Amino acid sequence: MVKKTFKTGFEPGRGFTQEDWDAVDSPPLTTEEIAQAKPFREALPELATEMDREIARRGRPKAELTKMPVTIRLDADVIAKFKATGKGWQSKINDVLKRAKV
Repeated sequence: MVKKTFKTGFEPGRGFTQEDWDAVDSPPLTTEEIAQAKPFREALPELATEMDREIARRGRPKAELTKMPVTIRLDADVIAKFKATGKGWQSKINDVLKRAKV
């Protein structure tokens, strides 16, 4: 997980000017303001539901031909060589087996 840090001073080249930075008044929240804050889903339930629907609608499109998960025993050196090729090594094994036309 990436920890976000917040800028405490103006830095040029970040998409805004010194004047923009100075025009924003964002004092830290008080303990009382924090205590009164509501979770996003509670404060804006309709928007949260709409966002959930949009996220669920997205995703990988359904493939015309899906792959089947299988268990296969291969030599460790074979696996190591394919893994060394990087991301997509399992698909590369699939391609090699297709070309073998067994």
